[in-house]
Amino acid sequence: MFGQYFYNKHLRNTVIAFGTIFNSIGVRRYNSAGEAVSSLRVPLMYAPREKFLARLQQQTQLGSGDEEKVAITLPRLSFEMTGVSYDPSRKINKNLKYKKAKANDDNKVFSQYAPVPYNVGFNLYSFTANSDDGLQIVEQILPFFQPDYTVTFIESQTMDVKRDIPFVLNSVDYEDTYDGDFTSNRRIIYTMNFTAKIYLYGPITSGAVIRKTSADLYTKMNTENPSRQERVTITPNPSGADADDDYTFTETLEFFEDGLNYDEQSGTDK
Repeated sequence: MFGQYFYNKHLRNTVIAFGTIFNSIGVRRYNSAGEAVSSLRVPLMYAPREKFLARLQQQTQLGSGDEEKVAITLPRLSFEMTGVSYDPSRKINKNLKYKKAKANDDNKVFSQYAPVPYNVGFNLYSFTANSDDGLQIVEQILPFFQPDYTVTFIESQTMDVKRDIPFVLNSVDYEDTYDGDFTSNRRIIYTMNFTAKIYLYGPITSGAVIRKTSADLYTKMNTENPSRQERVTITPNPSGADADDDYTFTETLEFFEDGLNYDEQSGTDK
């Protein structure tokens, strides 16, 4: 089982999808007459909260010495993946197998076992220097989560699988902090916690298309030499039909006496 390399990029695509949801947030600044005098798009990046705060605290040293750097401007958005956990409430039969005909080859089929449900945790952070910017950002996010926002994923182009993945908003926390006096280095931080309910898939295998099945029926199974009495064979009609064609199944019965193939019409062994 282990050692067979595969990489379906489901976790990676989930992180990308989460960031894409929030990459078009903007804020506007108004004058005393209520007229918009400026607008800006809030930058978004993948960064832990602690790392971002440490960078803001270092800005008092910017511009000194030979290591001059560019200060981080607010408002900003950042997000991070916080964990992955199994979700037993969405469990399905692990032996269920999905199959899809291989393109340009009617004799081959792709197969993949049923996916496994997992919850992926995310935190989205809003960093602003004034209260109104923070409120604008939050109000552009919260109305879309009731409490979830659904994104359609192409989970597998090979298996042609699409699924609607909900991103659930669990909580919103607020923090207003100052460094030094109350007129400098103010940081208003909103922390929004989300859960993405995704599915993870195993490797995709390829095999031949099954075009004939047979089942043997026996009697006296408790003896050392069981006696085969009947064989049922099922084949599609026409035999070269694929999933897009109209087809039926043909059933053939063979009868046996004492384990020998017996022709019921002639009454002789074959």
